[in-house]
Amino acid sequence: MCLSIPMRVVEWDDPDGDFAWVERGEGDSLRRERVNMMLIGAQPVGTWILASLGLAKETVDEENRLLIEDALAALDESLHGDYDPGRHFPDLTRH
Repeated sequence: MCLSIPMRVVEWDDPDGDFAWVERGEGDSLRRERVNMMLIGAQPVGTWILASLGLAKETVDEENRLLIEDALAALDESLHGDYDPGRHFPDLTRH
């Protein structure tokens, strides 16, 4: 199973619109990749996509992007021993 990561289209790499440069993060954690856009077609600069293994799989709206980012943050915290489900998933916490 592959994990798709939200990334923002920042520029096009070829005149046919098959490849775009996408980014996520900022500063030292900036990640930039060239992805194949053939499955979802040309998207405007600024569009958020889900990318996996160099392939754009789908576009994602801001609300869903934020949910995915929160889940990724929870995964990162759990891998580093600092996981609090109430911080990332308050709707799943039982009282």
